[in-house]
Amino acid sequence: MKRENYYKLLFEKYGSKEEVYAELINLEAILNLPKATELFLSDIHGADGAFDYILRTGAGNLKEKIVATFASVWDFEKVNEFTLLVAYPELFLQEMTEKKTNTWQKETILDLICLLKFCASKYTRSKVRKSLPKEFAYIIEELLYMEGAAEEKENYYEQILERVITLQQGEIFIVALSLSIQRLVIDHLHIVGDVYDRGSGAHKIMNRLEKFHSVDFQWGNHDILWLGARVGSSCSMITLLRIAARYKYLLDLEEAYGINLRPLYLFAEKNYKTNPRFTPKATEKNAQEIENDELLEKVHQALAIIQFKLEGQIIQRRKEFQMDDRLLLEKIDFDRQTITLEDESYSIESFPRATIDPQDIYALSAEEKYVLDSLTTSFQNSEPLKRHVHFLLEKGAMYQVYNGQLLFHGCIPLLENGDFASFTLEGHSYEGKALLDAFEHYIRQSARNIDIHDDFATDLIWYCWCGEKSPLFGRKKMTTFERYFIPDKLTHKEMENPYFSLRDEEETCKKILEEFGLFDQNARIINGHTPVKVRKGETPTRANGKLFIIDGGMSRAYQKTTGIAGYSLLNNSYGFQIVTHQPFKSIEEIFEQRKDPTTVKNMIDGKFKRRLIKDTTIGKEIQEQIDDLLELLGYLEIAEE
Repeated sequence: MKRENYYKLLFEKYGSKEEVYAELINLEAILNLPKATELFLSDIHGADGAFDYILRTGAGNLKEKIVATFASVWDFEKVNEFTLLVAYPELFLQEMTEKKTNTWQKETILDLICLLKFCASKYTRSKVRKSLPKEFAYIIEELLYMEGAAEEKENYYEQILERVITLQQGEIFIVALSLSIQRLVIDHLHIVGDVYDRGSGAHKIMNRLEKFHSVDFQWGNHDILWLGARVGSSCSMITLLRIAARYKYLLDLEEAYGINLRPLYLFAEKNYKTNPRFTPKATEKNAQEIENDELLEKVHQALAIIQFKLEGQIIQRRKEFQMDDRLLLEKIDFDRQTITLEDESYSIESFPRATIDPQDIYALSAEEKYVLDSLTTSFQNSEPLKRHVHFLLEKGAMYQVYNGQLLFHGCIPLLENGDFASFTLEGHSYEGKALLDAFEHYIRQSARNIDIHDDFATDLIWYCWCGEKSPLFGRKKMTTFERYFIPDKLTHKEMENPYFSLRDEEETCKKILEEFGLFDQNARIINGHTPVKVRKGETPTRANGKLFIIDGGMSRAYQKTTGIAGYSLLNNSYGFQIVTHQPFKSIEEIFEQRKDPTTVKNMIDGKFKRRLIKDTTIGKEIQEQIDDLLELLGYLEIAEE
């Protein structure tokens, strides 16, 4: 488009020079507001209750704002009560034992207005207005700015409150105010990978994310399985189903995504026996659960064997993946019940060989093909999954550079000497940033060609899950087979990419940041994927503050190892805060104990100058708009001469 035509379109948007002046004044003023609060979360793994709690409380930020607003007049008990009210207004009002009198409603509304005003202080009126529920936006806005009003207007505000309550809208109004506060407490949300797997609530988390006002997503290795399943990667689909069987939420997927599991269950019941090695991970079980688990053991085995066959097929047709050492089925001596790995022989136990064809060991049986086709049809016809994967593609990426920070889930593959490791894709060698860009290119290519199921791009999605040079995996191999069948635990070890030890060095982090164009001394890496083992003395802050690792084990599956229930990270105009979360059991327990399972740690870099919007990614976009408007004015002045 010619520059002159661009100016004409821009001028048509505003209509007059006066409107351009007004917009310039507005945008320049916005640049000098304090930077809003960002929340970083990773490795949620289907823990929807804990996730919902963190969002509602702003990872402890809500309570801090309540304390800042009412510290001089409220005690700790009152602060906790009010935190629960704002976080869970419907439940709080439902469980409230004392009578919700008109006086209580009026006082509560005024307190909420006071808190809302404090939370809104760093935003423009326009942005605050957009955060308010439409049905009450006018009323709330009027009440927000009633302080200092002339005496003759006091009756006006009093009348608003009275009518809200006498029309029996008081409780609805309290809920609306609370939700508006929640929205203003966290301005932007970063999901640093792995919403899916190991828990049954991933679909609920995705539903919530779809509605969140401002969010981005860095793909994790578990998320990529689901994206792959939707775009036609059979091996990715079978793998995520196997994980669901292992963690005992397979039937939940049937309800959440409409997946038809009946052919799979019938096939497993016919072809497999119970096998203790495939008992799902669970707590104490009653008789009915034991019976269900016996069937799930059979399904679990069926999925594992299909997975190993499909993996073998991919490895055989993609020699460039260099994974021949993972062609495991052909290394088994079924007569001796042994397997040869790296010239060493190991015994195997309880390997189910019912559907293995010795003449074509990686071939699927006719029944397995039928099951696979049925599951593929279900996955590709699932409207909720289609919607969620669209969200992953629209809001997600392999990495994100935002407000001078680098966000990615797994790793930047490195060599032992700290150099970037290279990987060749279709004849081209990539490393560092270019490697992540290349993976993203192929992932999006596969999503565009959803009807092609065994092309290079779709196979590469599976490689993202378990390949040695995958930035989402970061290990030499995935030892799923060994963990199932080989008693010798030495074979279970998964050697990490050198990144995971070198990232503790400040120079390594600086090198990675510079690779992504980040040279500022305040730039950081924000990383998930590897749980921080607090019980072993590990901390989330590494490399002299250049790296934050925020996977602390939100999923219960990790909490015995980590000792906590996850980390999150807050970043406001003053700097970063690490937030530690204790295990989340239920909302009922929180209401009963009136105790917040969150600890906001000390400010990481409060020594730095307070950041304004002009220092942020959004600020740069606003400055570009300002520059365009200034150029427009110059063009108009020339045109008038």
